[in-house]
Amino acid sequence: MADANFEKVASLDELAAGDTISVEVGDDQILVANVGGNIYATDDVCSHAYAMLSEGDLDGDQIECPLHGALFSLITGEPLSPPAGEPIRIFEVLVEDNDIYIGPEKL
Repeated sequence: MADANFEKVASLDELAAGDTISVEVGDDQILVANVGGNIYATDDVCSHAYAMLSEGDLDGDQIECPLHGALFSLITGEPLSPPAGEPIRIFEVLVEDNDIYIGPEKL
């Protein structure tokens, strides 16, 4: 069973490789991405212009903001291209018995 600090947000059946979904955990809107079977979780809101990153294109372990094209690393949260200059938060992910759980922000 998942740690109490983790919240179930989806199952692997809902998130095919190469897909993203947007989920709400507490007050946070979180993007969950499946990159070749690896699950990542980040802020779903661009740090530059508040667009929903889950509406952007997934390219490997990078997500592109649909508004101005800024790229972010799903691994580190760092912006990889302008106009974004601030990172997005990344969150702990646990996959257990086909379920995806999101935990605390990685520091």
